[in-house]
Amino acid sequence: MTGAIQPYAWGSLTFIPELLGQQPTDEPQAELWLGAHASASAMVDGRRLDEVIADDPTGVVGAAAVEEFGAKLPFLLKVLGIAKPLSLQAHPSREQAESGYARENAAGIALDAKDRLYKDDWPKPEMVCALVDSEALCGFRDPLETYDLFGQLGVASATELVGPLADVAVPADQRLASVFESLLRGEEGTAAVSEVVAAAQGLEVEGALGLFARTARELGEHYPDDSGVLAALLMNRIAVKPNQAVFLPAGNLHAYLRGGGVEIMANSDNVMRGGLTPKHVDVDGLLAILDFSPGFPGFIEPVEETPGCWRYPTPAPEFALWRLEPRESVVSVPAVDSGRALLVTDGSVVVEGGESDLPLGRGQAAFARAGEQLMVSGRGTVFVAGPGVDS
Repeated sequence: MTGAIQPYAWGSLTFIPELLGQQPTDEPQAELWLGAHASASAMVDGRRLDEVIADDPTGVVGAAAVEEFGAKLPFLLKVLGIAKPLSLQAHPSREQAESGYARENAAGIALDAKDRLYKDDWPKPEMVCALVDSEALCGFRDPLETYDLFGQLGVASATELVGPLADVAVPADQRLASVFESLLRGEEGTAAVSEVVAAAQGLEVEGALGLFARTARELGEHYPDDSGVLAALLMNRIAVKPNQAVFLPAGNLHAYLRGGGVEIMANSDNVMRGGLTPKHVDVDGLLAILDFSPGFPGFIEPVEETPGCWRYPTPAPEFALWRLEPRESVVSVPAVDSGRALLVTDGSVVVEGGESDLPLGRGQAAFARAGEQLMVSGRGTVFVAGPGVDS
């Protein structure tokens, strides 16, 4: 299986080419799509995977997934190579996606229009498993903690803008919603960005204030006139170690900062952006789907289901993700009754049980049809993506 490269501006010049064993070019490679989304389907034996599925949905994807989601692959596997911060973004629930897609269709907005928000009628919960040390902004920090950090930074204009965060008579989510919206919409937020970034320069201290200042410096370097810099400072900053994973449900505000990893999501391209991007920004569209509850739910801890096979459990029915490490023995590929994507991220393995043994090296991928009972041997790491139903 050969994936489709997406050359977004935030992408790394080297991460995905090195994974694939290719020479870097002068064009960023942000995402490698290994799925069957209509806008960038992977290729299997010279054919688009979405066309292969259309010929025999049940035989390729599996009966349970087709019954639940229709004649399509319900998941999309990606590799991310992140060189600079992504946009402030969130993704819709299924109900929001269906209504938004229908609304934009009725309005006559072309699917490829730059201001189109809903490219399909699917939700987009997602999970990222880091391959290298990575960092991200994820969800909202406690409002009182954020107010205190702005106060410690010492920029009076910015502290005044976030003043409502300290009003404990108002529920925390309402305080965050009010301040977040005012920062994105107000010219005062844009004017205060340069002062905040200047105050953060040289502030090399430990702890929460140090991370707060570092976030301001990094975002200000790439987006010096974007009020999204201040809005992003309301968020939790997290570090994700290799093989750690983070699940992002519908409505979760997030922005990846650096690193790289394997991403699994529902088969959707619906993204609402609020800033920190040259792409289309729609503050109203983002605010309509955001969950302003403060806190970070924590990392997804992998569970060893069988020797050498770890699953990353999530509540998403559209996808499931496993990590196989056949160091000393043969490991069965899970989800036999479903179509699965296999991606080798380290070492080399042999996939056994098909028409013939298939050797795969680092960066190579394969697709397994429903019903194929496969085993993996060798010394490497293989990520396996499949539907979440009956997996």
